[in-house]
Amino acid sequence: MTDDEPFAIPITDVLDLHAFHPRDVKSAVEAYLDEARRSGLTVLRIIHGRGIGVRRELVRRILARTDYVVDFHDAPAEAGGWGATIVTLQPT
Repeated sequence: MTDDEPFAIPITDVLDLHAFHPRDVKSAVEAYLDEARRSGLTVLRIIHGRGIGVRRELVRRILARTDYVVDFHDAPAEAGGWGATIVTLQPT
């Protein structure tokens, strides 16, 4: 497998973006949201890390423009605090 080949990601209620190259974050989040919704998930946690907030802002821009995202906010402290975002999707 080369770096450019797609690979399957298990769809659970948590997506940890630490495993993704920065150039792949946008497409990974968009695909994850679509698949999570198709799988019937309605509450998700996206872990973007704390850092300087670049991934957090990218994730939140994607969420803000996604029609079926009902709400999103910082995770509670025990689930990552501002290093993760809790997302609520409209049920299918």
